[in-house]
Amino acid sequence: MKKQKIVHPHRNPSFVTGAYSDALIVDGLLFVSGQASVDFTTSQFVKGTIEEETARTLDNIRAILEAAGAGMEDVVKCTVHLADIAEFDRYNAVYAKYFTGIRPVRTTVQSVLAEGLKVEIDCIAKLPG
Repeated sequence: MKKQKIVHPHRNPSFVTGAYSDALIVDGLLFVSGQASVDFTTSQFVKGTIEEETARTLDNIRAILEAAGAGMEDVVKCTVHLADIAEFDRYNAVYAKYFTGIRPVRTTVQSVLAEGLKVEIDCIAKLPG
C-alpha cells in the first residue's frame, strides 16, 4: 500500500493541528478528512446558516479533490455530520447542487461538532485514470 499526503495549495498549514492529513491517496482512492466551513486562506471557521456552511464545506472538498486531480463526479462515498438533523432538508438542497448525475452513496448523522459548526463532511473519491 502506497500513501501520498495531499496538501491543498491554498491552505494555511498551521491550521491543521491534529494528528491527521487533509487527504491521502491510497491505491487510486482519495480519502478526504472531515471538512467544515473554514476559510483556507485565514484558517478561520466561517459560521453561517446551514446552507452557507454546507456550500463552503463542499467548496473546500472540491478544492482538495482538484488538488489531487479529481472532481466532485469522482466522489463515491460521503459521511455527513449535522449538528441539527432538523436542518437536513436545507442542507440536502445545497448538497444536491454539488452532486449531479450518479450521486455518491452517503451516510448522514447528527453529531456534536467543534466550535458550534453546523456541518462536517468527509468523503472518498476514485481518482481518474
